Amino acid sequence: MIELPVVPAVSQPVRKPDWLRVKLPTGKEYAHVRSLVDTHKLHTICESGNCPNMGECWGAGTATFMILGNICTRSCSFCAVATGRPLAVDVDEPNRVATSVKLMQVKHCVITSVDRDDLKDGGSIIWAETINAIRRESPETTLETLLPDFKGNWDNLARVLETRPEVVSHNLETVRRLTKEVRIQAKYDRSLEALKHISEAGLRTKSGIMLGLGETEEDVLEAMDDLLAAGVHILTLGQYLQPTRNHHPVIDWIHPDQFARYKQFGLDKGFRYVESGPLVRSSYHAEKHLFEM
Repeated sequence: MIELPVVPAVSQPVRKPDWLRVKLPTGKEYAHVRSLVDTHKLHTICESGNCPNMGECWGAGTATFMILGNICTRSCSFCAVATGRPLAVDVDEPNRVATSVKLMQVKHCVITSVDRDDLKDGGSIIWAETINAIRRESPETTLETLLPDFKGNWDNLARVLETRPEVVSHNLETVRRLTKEVRIQAKYDRSLEALKHISEAGLRTKSGIMLGLGETEEDVLEAMDDLLAAGVHILTLGQYLQPTRNHHPVIDWIHPDQFARYKQFGLDKGFRYVESGPLVRSSYHAEKHLFEM
């Protein structure tokens, strides 16, 4: 459920195709946010994940923050976030994130986190306090939360949903057939259940899948049907990139034409919004997903 870092991987078997090349971020709005981040030593996963869309998103007033530390209790084979014993919860983090959002004049804020299976509340208290702090400091800022599955503790999920973020996301990450291989400590059906809880709470519900891990078109279409049955409104599809040689290898480079096919499949099936392309990440065009329910 972490934003996918885009780091050159020496172990990838073939050269990245041309369609994965990106332009350096530029523009007045990007330069303004860049200056604030440097001056105030702010932390965004846009930077730490070296996201290819950072310039475009910052220019649109969107930024993504990661809370609850940078050590995850899970060890998914696709993710570069460190695994281990996390540090103690920083109770002042909600205020610091809210201050960052205000300083950066973020119009649409995306929040994500590591998995905190070590905590009884799964980190949900800090989640809720962070959302409320941002609302106090920047009442005009809209919010998207990219949530963990809280290990199936739906009371913890409900604590976050009670804050009513404008968009609530939980990434399926991969297809059913590959889940045990890619998301070792996660469960495909548990993720669908989390999404169903979000949708049934009357919130805009979003999920994402990485492609190129060895899935077939049939696998992807099955996942689309499962997500729709869980009440998902917004779907993102992007190319998986291997962070290091120790992570899951890239099996396929998915051509932009195939991404376009998947987008049309998704729209035809009933998703309200589909972002599908090699460089798409969870928060790509996030500010555009604020459609009327």
